[in-house]
Amino acid sequence: MIAGIDEVGRGCIVGPVVAAIVILDEEEPLQGLTDSKKLSPGRREYLAVQIKQQARAWAIARAEPGEIDRINILQASLLAMRRAYDALSLKPDWVKVDGNRYPDLPCPGVAIVGGDLSVPEISAASILAKVARDAEMAILDALYPGYGFVVHKGYPTASHKAKLAELGATPMHRRSFAPVYKLSAQSF
Repeated sequence: MIAGIDEVGRGCIVGPVVAAIVILDEEEPLQGLTDSKKLSPGRREYLAVQIKQQARAWAIARAEPGEIDRINILQASLLAMRRAYDALSLKPDWVKVDGNRYPDLPCPGVAIVGGDLSVPEISAASILAKVARDAEMAILDALYPGYGFVVHKGYPTASHKAKLAELGATPMHRRSFAPVYKLSAQSF
């Protein structure tokens, strides 16, 4: 059994980094799997439902903004991946991870740069992680109106940085990331 792992939100300045792991059912191949960034939101959501219904197993996990600030984004991404693996109901024989770093897992595997585009298990994980994180950004948008989280998904766009300067940081902003850190330094 092969599992794929991917994460979403490394480049964001607000919210958690979210990782997903998926073991696909080789008897029921899913059509249209690719890197989540290549899909429309509607297509991602449709495929996420299909993945959850047809995969042999899947799990989603996260690392919080405070953890990201404390241990750095790379370590937090690897931690979220490990948490996803630990939450998986069925343990794989091999894990394929998107990127160039393999997390500390009690299972052999490999890191594959660009794996979210070429490995179906990683593509499926990419889709689940993206859909979960985007849903969270919609919740944060309702909790903290005015920032536009539902539009920019927490990435440091010009509009996000302008709203950050205007409204200040929320408790969900990553304090160690430059746009938020610089704002905090200016307020002293």
